[in-house]
Amino acid sequence: MAIPFLQAARVGSYIVRQHLAGRKRYPLALMLEPLFRCNLACAGCGKIDYPDPILDLRLSLKECLEAVDESGAPVVSIAGGEPLLHKEMPEIVKGIIARKRFVYLCTNALLLEKKLDQYEPSPYFVWSVHLDGDKQMHDHSVCQDGVYERAVAAIRSAKARGFRVNINCTLFNDAVPDQVAGFFDSLKGIGVDGITVSPGYAYERAPDQEHFLTRNKTRELFRSIFARGRNGRNWDFSQSSLFLDFLAGNQNYHCTPWGNPCRTVFGWQRPCYLLGEGYAASFRELMEETDWDAYGTGNYEKCANCMVHSGYEATAVADTFRHPLKALAVSMRGVRTEGAMAPDIALDKQRPAEYTFNKEVAIRLDQIGGRATQTRPGVGAAGVPRAAGAPVNAPEAGDR
Repeated sequence: MAIPFLQAARVGSYIVRQHLAGRKRYPLALMLEPLFRCNLACAGCGKIDYPDPILDLRLSLKECLEAVDESGAPVVSIAGGEPLLHKEMPEIVKGIIARKRFVYLCTNALLLEKKLDQYEPSPYFVWSVHLDGDKQMHDHSVCQDGVYERAVAAIRSAKARGFRVNINCTLFNDAVPDQVAGFFDSLKGIGVDGITVSPGYAYERAPDQEHFLTRNKTRELFRSIFARGRNGRNWDFSQSSLFLDFLAGNQNYHCTPWGNPCRTVFGWQRPCYLLGEGYAASFRELMEETDWDAYGTGNYEKCANCMVHSGYEATAVADTFRHPLKALAVSMRGVRTEGAMAPDIALDKQRPAEYTFNKEVAIRLDQIGGRATQTRPGVGAAGVPRAAGAPVNAPEAGDR
């Protein structure tokens, strides 16, 4: 696994302290979204479909560092939107590193080479570059030609300057196992240190609703991929062995959304990074007042097919802590890709989906004094989905 010893040791000691303190729920990684604006419009993304007054919002340096301190999580993943559009991002990263938290700065890499001089290598800092496959796969996923080549060039530049670089890869139902395995094989050649992989979540606002995976298809896909790489041992994943085992259908987990709490420009998002169905004013309010049992696979229709790392990695890490020998066995032998799968969670008692997006948009527009008619091209007053690949901004348009 591509997790450095320093990080494994510090996160491990953090988990021990939580257990000794008797805490049932605690965060492992803060998902920090200081803006929603992006310079791409990916077909499978439901994160950026907002009117301009909302896309113009930013969490300040002070707000970002307060969220880091409030959550106490040992890892901070900065997402968006495109974080490199945020003018205070270098100071945000420095402030988090000064607190000895591990920072994963997610980026589509379109601005990475231009911004590299603003950052310094650190054992607490990782670039997490979005790559959904090889050139054909990735450019198709982001709905723009040439993005893969720019991302690879940026990765090479970052590695030449001594940075640690991971890639985050999201897969959909059109993924071809041979092609995905070939892509993973190619990553060492461009200097990538680790891989984070996950099935795509079925965002209700994503323009493309046809290519999200069901849970059964997810398990079959990952078995086929891992089988082409010595049960996954050919590749350096920046994830727990038991989460990878879960993706292949060998573990039956329930999600632990509090393990990856999300702070956005709206507040602390309920219940998780993927679903925004209300917001808490503080981390404590999020943890203590959220009805956690109302969400998750088997409990809520929107969660039915989710197997995303932001919901299940923390579950797998907790299982690793309880059963270290089981986790070690998977690490040594690789992920099992044949035989019976673990029973899946029954869906017969899940509550139906609720759709709150338009309500939340109206609330936020009212709060910032915006008007619903002030929208970006391709988005209606109530947030009607834009077309995949529709122009959003030139790379620097949102850099304010």
